Amino acid sequence: MEIDTKQLKRCDLITVKGRIDLSTVSSLAEAFNAITGAGRYKIILNLGEVTFLSSAGLGELVSTQKTCKKLNRGELVLTEVPPRIVDVLELAGLTTVFKTFDSDLEAVDSF
Repeated sequence: MEIDTKQLKRCDLITVKGRIDLSTVSSLAEAFNAITGAGRYKIILNLGEVTFLSSAGLGELVSTQKTCKKLNRGELVLTEVPPRIVDVLELAGLTTVFKTFDSDLEAVDSF
């Protein structure tokens, strides 16, 4: 899995390529923790090139969302979500937990 992080004016953008599973989720957690640890809570996660999302990955997304929304500081939003990942979110009942956008630009505008 490859992770690219970019700090923008109003938020942070994380782009992930590959599989998010038990063996790779710790890298994603580190990226989230680096951002929230710096006091930034508006995060965009681009899933356009993610091929698999496990329950461990879902758990990390939910945990980060809770951290971001705590005290109304921000939120984690998802962009370019592939149909297969949308299915996973629907099966887990998480489609109402995350806002999704077609592009990173739309997500930036939401903050």
